[in-house]
Amino acid sequence: MLIDTAAPAPLVILLDVDDTLLDNDRFAADLGDELERRFGAGERDRYWAIYAELRDERGYADYLDALQRFRHGLDNHPGLLEMSGFLLDYPFEQRLFPGALETIAHLRTLGRPVILSDGDVVFQPRKIHRAGLWQALQGDVLIYLHKQQMLDAMQQRYPAAHYVMVDDKPDILAAMKRQLGTRLTTVWVRQGHYAAAAANQAIEPAPDLAIACIAELRERKLADLAHA
Repeated sequence: MLIDTAAPAPLVILLDVDDTLLDNDRFAADLGDELERRFGAGERDRYWAIYAELRDERGYADYLDALQRFRHGLDNHPGLLEMSGFLLDYPFEQRLFPGALETIAHLRTLGRPVILSDGDVVFQPRKIHRAGLWQALQGDVLIYLHKQQMLDAMQQRYPAAHYVMVDDKPDILAAMKRQLGTRLTTVWVRQGHYAAAAANQAIEPAPDLAIACIAELRERKLADLAHA
C-alpha cells in the first residue's frame, strides 16, 4: 500500500460522492428509463431486482455486474451491448449538485479535501472521473468496499490531526464517529433517498452538523469543522 509519509495535515475533509457531491438518484432514474425504453418495464424491473440482490449481498452498488447478470436471455437483443456505453459514458458532470465544485475549492482553503467513497473498482472511479471530481480533488480519491471498515487504511494514506466526514448516510457517519471519536466531525448532507429515509430515525451518535445541501459548506469556517 502506498502510504503518505508526510507530516499529518491539520485537517482532512472526507467527502462522499453519491447523493453528496452528485445526484446519483437522478442517474438511477435515467438508467431505469433507458432500460425500459430498450427492453420494456418487465426487464427493467428484473435488472433492478438483480441490482438489489447484489447490493444486499455486497453492501455497495454494482451496476456493471448487475448488467452482466441481466444479459441472461438477452444475448441477441440489439440494445444489450449499447448499455455498456450508457453506463460508462453517462454525463455525470451534468449531475453534480449546484455548487459542488465551488464547495471543494472552498474546503481546500480550510484543509485537504479527499473523496472517501464506497464502490467497485471500475465504475465508481469512472463516475468520479466523468464528473470532473478526480481533477477537482487533484487525485485525492479513496474507494473502498466499506469505507467505515477502512479507517486505519484511510489514516495511513492521509494522516491528520482532525478529520471531517461529509455523507448523506447518518448511519455511516455514526459508525465512523464511534471509531474516531473526538478526532472526527461528522456532517450529514440531507440529500437523496437515503437521507430522506433516515430523517425520522434516531441515530447515535447523532451527526455533529446537518446541512440541506453540499453548497451550504461554502458558508462554513474552519472553526465550524475542526471540532467534534
